[in-house]
Amino acid sequence: MTDFPAPRSLKAGETNLAIYEANGDPEGRRPPVLFIHGWPEIAYSWKNQLAEFADAGFRAIAVDLKGFGRSDAPKDPALYGAGEMTGDFAALLDALGIDKAIFCGHDWGGALVWSMGQLHPKRVAGIIGLCTPLHPRPPVPPLQIIEKRFGPKHYFIQFQERDAPERLFETDLDRFFHLMFRAPAPKEKQAALLPHVYDLPGRFRDGPAPSKDNAIIPEADIQVYVEAYKRSGFHGGINLYRNIDWNWRLMEGRDETIAAPSLWIGAELDLFLPPETSDGMEKLVPDLEKHVIDGCGHWLMWEKPQEANALMLDWLKRRFSV
Repeated sequence: MTDFPAPRSLKAGETNLAIYEANGDPEGRRPPVLFIHGWPEIAYSWKNQLAEFADAGFRAIAVDLKGFGRSDAPKDPALYGAGEMTGDFAALLDALGIDKAIFCGHDWGGALVWSMGQLHPKRVAGIIGLCTPLHPRPPVPPLQIIEKRFGPKHYFIQFQERDAPERLFETDLDRFFHLMFRAPAPKEKQAALLPHVYDLPGRFRDGPAPSKDNAIIPEADIQVYVEAYKRSGFHGGINLYRNIDWNWRLMEGRDETIAAPSLWIGAELDLFLPPETSDGMEKLVPDLEKHVIDGCGHWLMWEKPQEANALMLDWLKRRFSV
């Protein structure tokens, strides 16, 4: 893990979480920035952010979520709902002696930081969502909508089967991460990829071997992911998907609005979370600033780190000046 902080383990409630810290604000003049990764990522996904944020005067902390990397990885799917995961974040703040933090999340981490703003607003100083928008609670369970719109091969639906996706992906970790971390397709070719692109198990099992020349993450960094998943397995991350409808039930009757100042950054070529899916977010997030990075796919922290960091740090310095 060259150029990435060494891990330390903290007890957060009932869970041991691994954190990686670069502290550019030892006097605590600003709220710390807590970086929350998505799937199939780990805290190392923020390799291009931690040092730069510390250099800019922020305390930057990345965490391996429960089920990932060097953190505890219990098997029970019920431990991976939004209530449980955001409870981990609140307990982590307690363990670190932090009252409020700025939560920055990508992909599933993006979904969880919006949930943090809804479920634990007093612990949230600000929110940065990368790629993942916040949607109002739909009238029916989300998985029902996904299956009707995209069919039963969508990975959200296939991931509901207990143990099968984990066993499949664990057969060849190198193939899996080269399949995932690929350069995005040009805009004009994306429509032809739908909905097959969402059949991740099928593409992994039956598709051609992914070209290493097309990877957007350096080979040495991909191997960091491979080694991490040898340790943790896939069950933690896939359990997040098994809680999609449970999270929907959790929000019934709750206030969905986000009070904290918020930033959303999308990626023009993101096939999984296209920028247009953020339309209307302002209704739930009144204090929202939005940007889209051109020529960039879903893994924007790796693909366009300089552009992403510039947007985030500009917003942070304006909203949390000292």
